[in-house]
Amino acid sequence: MQTYRCLIADDEKPAHSVIRSHIEKHEGLELAASVYNGADALKLMAEQEFDILFLDINMPLLTGIDLMERLPLRPVTIVTTAYSDFALDSYKNDAIDYLVKPISLAAFSKAVQKAIIFCDAKRSAPVEASKYLRINKADPEIALADILYIESLGNYVKVNMISTNRPAVIYSSLSAISDQVGAGGFIRVHKSYIVNSVQVQSFTSNELLLKNGVSIPVGRKYQILLSELPRL
Repeated sequence: MQTYRCLIADDEKPAHSVIRSHIEKHEGLELAASVYNGADALKLMAEQEFDILFLDINMPLLTGIDLMERLPLRPVTIVTTAYSDFALDSYKNDAIDYLVKPISLAAFSKAVQKAIIFCDAKRSAPVEASKYLRINKADPEIALADILYIESLGNYVKVNMISTNRPAVIYSSLSAISDQVGAGGFIRVHKSYIVNSVQVQSFTSNELLLKNGVSIPVGRKYQILLSELPRL
């Protein structure tokens, strides 16, 4: 199981207690560090790697908004605050969610689910090392640029290609395929589908249209990964 290192940045001890308690209820989350002001958070993130940042807005020395503006490349950020006024600024600075205190476990869990999707996308290995997909020696070598989309079929995956109407069926999981194609323009849009983003024509909230006319379903929890793609 993947482990996601969490950092809490909040100037209130009760808030730390609540978030810590919520983290402990989620398998895979690890509270790696806690700080009580934005300056310490900034310093710690320069020294260590974290996956998820739980960030308060009103903190001494450096506010949460200031921190986000100074550090655009940072852990996936969930804002945790007593105020609703800063939601727009938070989302403009790529916060994944905005939780208003008191934070319920249900709201926390929903935000964490979004954060984990982004963490997994960031962890995917880049494809510069290989331009081909090949799981086992017996499998055909497939050029990544030739792939339209990849579909899960239980213990197998079906790789649909541009150059042929005959898909390749490979004994593998979609997760293993995702690890190999990595962040090289491939996006997981559903629990059963990975698509080549170059081949995307457009999408709606629940459907993605490829350039060859094929329609692919978009899973609700994966919609947040498609913000850079064109809409219908």
